[in-house]
Amino acid sequence: MLYKILVVDDEPSIVTLIKFNLENAGYEVMTAADGRQGLDIALTEKPDLIVLDLMLPGMDGMDVCKKLRQEKMDTPILMLTAKDEEFDKILGLELGADDYMTKPFSPREVVARVKAILRRTQVTKPDGVEDSTVMHLGELEIRTDTYDVYARGKQLVLTPKEYELLLYLANHKNKVLSRDQLLNGVWDFHYDGDTRIVDVHISHLREKIEADTKRPTYIRTIRGFGYKLEVPAE
Repeated sequence: MLYKILVVDDEPSIVTLIKFNLENAGYEVMTAADGRQGLDIALTEKPDLIVLDLMLPGMDGMDVCKKLRQEKMDTPILMLTAKDEEFDKILGLELGADDYMTKPFSPREVVARVKAILRRTQVTKPDGVEDSTVMHLGELEIRTDTYDVYARGKQLVLTPKEYELLLYLANHKNKVLSRDQLLNGVWDFHYDGDTRIVDVHISHLREKIEADTKRPTYIRTIRGFGYKLEVPAE
C-alpha cells in the first residue's frame, strides 16, 4: 500500500527536504505552501497523514487542524513548530494534532516519526490489544476490527491517538498506569517525552466517553500516580 502524505509548510527548503526524504522512504507526497491550500487538498485528496506547519500565511496550522477536526476528518496530524513554548505544543494537541516536532529537526527524524504514526494508526494495533473484535465496558463499546467506539449507543468521533489511548487503557482496565507508562505504551519511544500530552488526551477522552466530565466514571485520576480505567457499577 502506497501511503499518501500531505506536507503543508511555507518554507520551500523545508518542503523540498521533507518531500525528498519521504519519497525516498516510499511515500507519495503532496505539498501545499499555505493553510487554505493545505486544507483544500486535505479535504479532497484524503491523505493518510498530514505534516502541518504551525505558522502559515492565510490560515495558520492551528486553524487548519481545528477545521479538519470539525469536518470529522481523523487523519493523523504531525504538527511542526519553530517555537519551543509549551503553550503552542499543548494548544495544538488540544485542537486535534496527534504529535508534534520542534524545528530544527533532521529529515531522518521526520521519516521515523511518520513511520511510527502510520504503524500505530493504520497498520498495527497498539501493544496489548485483546484478540476479541468487540470490547464491552459498561455502556462503552470498542470495536477493534473497525476502530469504532460507541458510548450509550452513540458512535463517537475519536482521533487516532484518542482511540489508541482508550484501547490501551481498556486493555489494562482496573490497573493504575503512570503517565510515563501511557506515554511509552501509546506514543512509543519516538516521542519527545512531555507527559502533559497524556493529560490533554485524557481530558479529550473524558469529554467524549463520560456522561459527566466533572464526575468521570470510566477514567479515574489516581493522584500522584496516573490514571485507571474502570467499568462503572450498574
